Amino acid sequence: MSLHDDAVLVLKGYEDQPDLRQTYLKHLEAHPDGMWKACGDGHITASALVIDPSRRRVLLTLHKKLRMWLQMGGHCEPADDTLTAAALREATEESGIAGLTLLPGGPVRLDRHHTPCAWHLDVQYAALAPPGAVAAISDESLDLRWFTYDEVADVADESVVRLLEATRARL
Repeated sequence: MSLHDDAVLVLKGYEDQPDLRQTYLKHLEAHPDGMWKACGDGHITASALVIDPSRRRVLLTLHKKLRMWLQMGGHCEPADDTLTAAALREATEESGIAGLTLLPGGPVRLDRHHTPCAWHLDVQYAALAPPGAVAAISDESLDLRWFTYDEVADVADESVVRLLEATRARL
């Protein structure tokens, strides 16, 4: 199964945000290349909010290009077999934390936003940090920092706040 086909199945199984979900599905139907950065009309991306529920905190990255505190995530790559694999790869690469596991139940949210490269149709997951996880900054970040749940709204935009709320509701 291709990554495109996997994304369609994931989105068909996602029951929340029906209008946005339909926008994603229509995009993939119209764009066979809609998973890839080369698709100028926009592309599916995968992200994951790294969360440590035992300490009531999340790990955010200060994105190098956007200069915003965000969850880990980015473009799908040819080696990604599934959206979940892409989200987990991005979370692991950008956090430096080995042993992350995605919260069961599939995507937590969808978020469509414009970036300097194109529209991102982001499929957002949550990744659980293992006990004692130590983060290591990647070259894609200006900074990497743990924030308590209450601090997130002070540093991040509404999309990250909504992702945190949806993640906490699922825990």
